[in-house]
Amino acid sequence: MINRQLINPESIVVVGASNNITKPGGKLFYNIRTGTFKGSLCALNPQEDEIQGLPSYREIRELPDVELAFLAVPAMLCASLVRELAETRGTRAFIIVSAGFSEENDEGAEVEREIVEICNQYDAALIGPNCIGVMTPAYQGVFTLPIPNLDPQGCDFISGSGATAVFIMESGLQKGLRFNHVFSVGNSAQLGVEDVLQYLDETYSEEHSSRVKMLYFETIKDPGRLLRHATSLIGKGCQIAAIKAGTTDAGSRAASSHTGAMASSDLAVAALFRKAGIVRCYGREELTTVASVMLHPPLKGKNLAIITHAGGPAVMLTDQLAKGDMDVPKLEGPRVDELLTHLFPGSSASNPIDMLATGNAEQLGICIDYCEQFFKEIDGIVVIFGTPGLAPVFDVYDLLYQKMQECQKPIYPVLPSLTTAAKEVEAFLSHGTINFPDEVQLGTALTLVHGIAPPAPPPSKVDGVDLKSIRELLEGSEEGYLSPGTIQKILDAAGIPRVSEEVAVDDASLDRLAHNTGFPLVMKVVGPVHKSDVGGVALGIDNDIDLMEHFQRMLKIEGARGVLLQPMLEGIELFIGAKYEPGFGHILLCGLGGIYVEVMRDMASGLAPLSLAEAGRMIRSLNGFKMLEGMRGQPGIDIPSFEEILVRLSMVLSDNDKIEELDLNPLMGRGDQLFVVDSRIRIIK
Repeated sequence: MINRQLINPESIVVVGASNNITKPGGKLFYNIRTGTFKGSLCALNPQEDEIQGLPSYREIRELPDVELAFLAVPAMLCASLVRELAETRGTRAFIIVSAGFSEENDEGAEVEREIVEICNQYDAALIGPNCIGVMTPAYQGVFTLPIPNLDPQGCDFISGSGATAVFIMESGLQKGLRFNHVFSVGNSAQLGVEDVLQYLDETYSEEHSSRVKMLYFETIKDPGRLLRHATSLIGKGCQIAAIKAGTTDAGSRAASSHTGAMASSDLAVAALFRKAGIVRCYGREELTTVASVMLHPPLKGKNLAIITHAGGPAVMLTDQLAKGDMDVPKLEGPRVDELLTHLFPGSSASNPIDMLATGNAEQLGICIDYCEQFFKEIDGIVVIFGTPGLAPVFDVYDLLYQKMQECQKPIYPVLPSLTTAAKEVEAFLSHGTINFPDEVQLGTALTLVHGIAPPAPPPSKVDGVDLKSIRELLEGSEEGYLSPGTIQKILDAAGIPRVSEEVAVDDASLDRLAHNTGFPLVMKVVGPVHKSDVGGVALGIDNDIDLMEHFQRMLKIEGARGVLLQPMLEGIELFIGAKYEPGFGHILLCGLGGIYVEVMRDMASGLAPLSLAEAGRMIRSLNGFKMLEGMRGQPGIDIPSFEEILVRLSMVLSDNDKIEELDLNPLMGRGDQLFVVDSRIRIIK
């Protein structure tokens, strides 16, 4: 657990400190000494009596009691040092920047485990090993640069990678992004990203805490805890942006079902982030741009005005906003005509508001005032203003800063002349403001933040799901694919409607069951998983001759145990699938069936258990949703029934982690009727 000694220590020792600030121990000591730390700082180095003008001790027994210890020494020395510091000097927080642990070899992993055991024994907090350190308002405990001026109005940043944390901070600082806490957790031997997020949640103060969190994951060790505390923080008014690296399966595990082939850890991450209300990013520039948008006053609508003196960037920004369901509405009316009288001839005020290359500070101020006071349909303002270098633009940027303080609508500055107007941009950022150098990145970030849904409500429960009977059916079944009869019983117990079906195993049963089913009917081989691939599906059978011919042919297919008969149904084909992802639980997929899921991959994902609202959100996110509503005279489907089936299935899955893969494909929907036509369930023991 994170403790006071880690966050706000009264005393710090750097083990491995030196006078050489090109070494990690030396630079770490220097950064703490020259930073905000006001407590007692000392060094431990058996070769030195003084380091950088402060006392250095040769042995631990000579040290005074110390609350927080940084270790910058070889990995094999760390366990004994941690134990002695904890036992004899009351040290209750450790940050190990040294490498050479579990990331390197088994021997290092064993030392890492020993260190964790010692820390747990003494209720001590451990960050690392193999990290760059930690920065809090109390101290700057890192051996790297940059060292931002920490600001309680900045963002909290937690990273699973030290070097990546450095590059992300570099990206943010160039934009003017401010930081409050920075945690680099390295190997996360004891405390990881989720633990730090939990601490920020449990200690959150509306008055004193940052409202923006940036996360960088390489491993999500506890998805449930991440979901819980992210949801809690967002409920308190925070916003969270995150990167999860390493989500592609270069060597994907074998999967025998459609869902198994399509579902992945990346889909699980995407579903988890959506459920929590986390904005997902894929690169450091995107991450820091999103965080910068989050630090602005909230945008209350989706309509933006663009004020520019360069047409191209405004067009590119407009295009990017439109892709994300945001709008740059056309401005019309007497006020637009009036605004034009304040601009140079040839200017445009229809939105984008183009002041031309000759536009000046006074005109910019007037444009902003009109957007703020008169254009009520406008929710936020983007100002694009660079320079070709003909004259300084200090006055423009000073005016822009002033307007950003005065206006109720958020203003997003795009100042792209980072070289030509470097001094002006630097002066602008010195006020504590943010600059978005690239208008398309800004557009992407705005759409991501605008489009993120709030955390999912608690899971829904519907009547008529017999979980006890389903558990008994699964416990009584062998590992692998369940028989059609068992699947029928599971669907019935879950209250999920299915088409009637029978299995014929010989000529006599075929005749009887076909008579009961009626023509036209569908025939499917029982046994092989991928029926279509082996010729095990026949549609529209409407006579006895074809019936017998297909029956005899299918029985000859390798692995065939019989032939399933179903009535032939018409309607819209739908798809529901699920796959168990260790740590995350079941990923649920839904979409249109047939070619739409096989080729076009038009599907939505969610993590079980689902609420009805989540199920509805999944369905409505499909590219083919208009078909489900009905179009061009063709009937749609009963969407509430589709939502309910998803929730019923999510209840079953959440109660049974033995279900490894599941396909309901297709479900046939027409009007108010929705039936499972084909299904597969694979279980593990």
